[in-house]
Amino acid sequence: QSSSFLLPNATELLSPPGGRAAGLLWGVGVPRSRRKRYLSPRDMSVILDYHNQARAQVSPPAANMEYMVWDERLARAAEAWAARCLWDHGPPQLMKYVGQNLSIHSGRYRSVVDMVKSWHQEKQHYSFPHPHECNPRCPSKCSSSVCSHYTQMVWASSSRLGCALGTCTNVRVWGSTWRHAVLLVCNYAIKGNWLGEAPYKVGRPCSACPPTYGGGCSNNMCFTGLKSNQVSWF
Repeated sequence: QSSSFLLPNATELLSPPGGRAAGLLWGVGVPRSRRKRYLSPRDMSVILDYHNQARAQVSPPAANMEYMVWDERLARAAEAWAARCLWDHGPPQLMKYVGQNLSIHSGRYRSVVDMVKSWHQEKQHYSFPHPHECNPRCPSKCSSSVCSHYTQMVWASSSRLGCALGTCTNVRVWGSTWRHAVLLVCNYAIKGNWLGEAPYKVGRPCSACPPTYGGGCSNNMCFTGLKSNQVSWF
C-alpha cells in the first residue's frame, strides 16, 4: 500500500514583484555546505526534459513559451527546504519570488517521473482562458480542486528550474503522520501562477518571445542555446 499527495501552489499577489529585493533573497534557505543530494544527474535531466516536453506541447499553442533550464541556486534552495521534511511551501521569504511544486509519497517505490507526472495530469482539468474572457483579469478555469501544479509547469516566463528530494522518517501531512516518506520539491523562477493572468500568450510558437532570445526558437520554445546555467550540475 502506498500514499501520495500534492500540495497546491498559487499566489494571492496580483502582479509580480520587482526591484532589487528579489535578488537579495536568492540565498534564503541555501545551505553553505553541500549535503548529500538524493537526485541523480539522470533524475535532474529527466525532470527537466519532462517539463520542456510539456511546455512544447501546450494547447492552444504558446507564442512566448521559454525553454526551461536547470538552475543550481534553485536546486540548493529546494534541497535545504526538502531536508526540513515539512509538508508546506517555503521558506516564506523566498516564496515571494519563487514558484514551488511539492509532491510526497510513502510505501511502494515511485520514480521522480511518476511524481512529476502527477502535476502534469492536472492538465485534463484545466481549460485555457479565451482572450475575450480576460477583461482585464483572466478567470481561473479548473474543473478540479487544483490545477496550479500544471500551470506552474507551463508558465511561459518560468524558465529556470531546480529540484531536490528529501527522505523523511516522519512527516505531518494534514493531521496524519507519514513514515519513511519521500518529498519532492521543485522551485521555479520567474514565479508563475499570478492570479488573473494566463500561463502564456496564445499564438504561433515563438512569435512573441522576449527580445533577450534574439529570435531563437527550438521545439516551439524561445531558445538561446543555453541548456543549463552551469557546465556541471555538481
